[in-house]
Amino acid sequence: MRNRRIPVLIVAGFLGSGKTTLLNHLLTNNAGARIGVLVNDFGSINIDAMAVAGQVDSTLTLGNGCLCCAVDASGMDALLERLARPGAELDLIVVEASGLAEPREMIRMVLSATNPNIEFGGLVEVVDTVEFEGASDRHPSLERHLAFADLIVLNKTDRVDAARRERMTRTVQELAGGAPVLPVSYGRIPTELLVEPRSAPATARVAEQLSFDQLRDDRAAGPHEPHLHAEYHSAEFACDEPLNPRALMRFLDDRPAGLYRLKGFVYFGVTGHKDKFTLHTVGTHLRVHRSRWSQGEQRRTQLVMIGSGIDAEDLTTKLRHCVETEPHQVDQQAILPILRHV
Repeated sequence: MRNRRIPVLIVAGFLGSGKTTLLNHLLTNNAGARIGVLVNDFGSINIDAMAVAGQVDSTLTLGNGCLCCAVDASGMDALLERLARPGAELDLIVVEASGLAEPREMIRMVLSATNPNIEFGGLVEVVDTVEFEGASDRHPSLERHLAFADLIVLNKTDRVDAARRERMTRTVQELAGGAPVLPVSYGRIPTELLVEPRSAPATARVAEQLSFDQLRDDRAAGPHEPHLHAEYHSAEFACDEPLNPRALMRFLDDRPAGLYRLKGFVYFGVTGHKDKFTLHTVGTHLRVHRSRWSQGEQRRTQLVMIGSGIDAEDLTTKLRHCVETEPHQVDQQAILPILRHV
């Protein structure tokens, strides 16, 4: 029988900040801890859930909207009940919030859960060092999100110089109101910050947290603002035929205005290059990972696009034009534009 509750940790952050990367780092460097994950993605193809599939001890996913709006407190309670079921023996439950979720609402749901086997384990807010200033100019509420965090992970610091890294660290520290700020690259945080050792006493605290009364009192935060997903929309594209890599790069180089985030898997089928390619875009940045298709996994393209004012039909039409009608005639050099970003 467990002698302590299972902490429920919320990992939040704006679109493309690196939440899934941080989660994967945690899952592969967990010192033997058993971790359950609830992935809340934005869009009907849950790419983030696929990205962590097979690496966790117990996983639930919830797509099509922000968790804070898709379920009420009792709905969250039911999901956590499944993860904290007897026999699972989890050491930590991680809720990876949608990039458009409201941290205040996410914390409320965990704090109001009635399961006696769980407790709120804190909020980790992931901040994109490169994109945060521009994103917060468009969405000032992002700055206020930092005030609810127990830990700020300042991610992607490898992509800026030392002066900008120091400036961003100071800025985030001021906005966070004293919460610790950890500058990292690729989400590589010390996992002992988040995973409580099995030998820890029952009274050990995972993180400081806001009281339920503080969260319930909306008057301190001023007038309620619409959630960010009122401004952002998603489009999905999936096909079984291979894509032409040159055509896809032309699409990526000429992305329409408002397309902030693109993520998913691409099947090219180029002779000698039949690997699985995982694409991530944040703003103008493109990152590609190459891996092998799992045994029995269907080779197909699945992409989710998120942005403001995007035309879903236009995006999917342009991607359909990237489908290769004669894959056997595509020369191996066609993959080079993609490989430059691996």
